[in-house]
Amino acid sequence: QVQLVESGGGLVQAGGSLRLSCVASGRIVSINTMGWYRQAPGKQRELVASATSGTNTHYADSVKGRFTISRDNAKNTVYLQMNSLKPEDTAVYYCNARIIPELGVPMLPNYWGQGTQVTVSS
Repeated sequence: QVQLVESGGGLVQAGGSLRLSCVASGRIVSINTMGWYRQAPGKQRELVASATSGTNTHYADSVKGRFTISRDNAKNTVYLQMNSLKPEDTAVYYCNARIIPELGVPMLPNYWGQGTQVTVSS
């Protein structure tokens, strides 16, 4: 009914860059906040960055100045440009969105993608 699909993960050396994309599709009326979370082995899932449907953005302190979140509202897409990557950025990255679905579609407080692996080698 509503689906989030991520792409763009992979293996990169420290100091390198990656760009993640996430497309929301399905029976969608509107999308409020979209964002990226990550979860490293043995750690809790944490917020990396989020963006409202306007221009407000929020970043975790650990990624400020290195990562940039952006949205293309016409395409229901959110991006995460990751520069100056560090080994500690290694994690599974999940797309998250607060979506208002069409009538008849169960509404969840949050929708999640399946996750994409980002591995940064030292």
